[in-house]
Amino acid sequence: MPINKVKIAKKEIKMVDVSAKKITKRRAVALAKVTMGHKTISLIMRGKIKKGDVLAVSTLAGIQAAKKTKDLILLCHPIELSHIDISFSFKKNTLNIKAEVSGQARTGFEMEALSAASVSALNVYDMCKYLDKSISIEVNLLEKEGGKSGKFTRPM
Repeated sequence: MPINKVKIAKKEIKMVDVSAKKITKRRAVALAKVTMGHKTISLIMRGKIKKGDVLAVSTLAGIQAAKKTKDLILLCHPIELSHIDISFSFKKNTLNIKAEVSGQARTGFEMEALSAASVSALNVYDMCKYLDKSISIEVNLLEKEGGKSGKFTRPM
């Protein structure tokens, strides 16, 4: 299989300079929808997954992902996080994972919230894949606030 070589000019890759921006309170919320079979959802809810407590482990995975975003997303700024909250809700065959991240910074927390929701969902997949190979994951930014661009809320 041939390997494609990609040439990228150095001037095209850069971290945006945010030093002139004001430090403001910022917040972002992301949602991961993990769709799976009813049996898998039921076992998660009853704490009967072989690897252990899916929600507890996925909470820790999401928190760690938010903290490591600067290492995972190459051009993301390292920012101090004041608050990370991972919450879960069930609806039919879907486990909803909401990640909320906030703090005071010169740039937003969208990537941290998206990373937290994504990695939390991937953790669910990892712990449940032995039961259900058809698990699917959808991740979206629900809202963000703070900074010059103000508030964004995803239309539902």
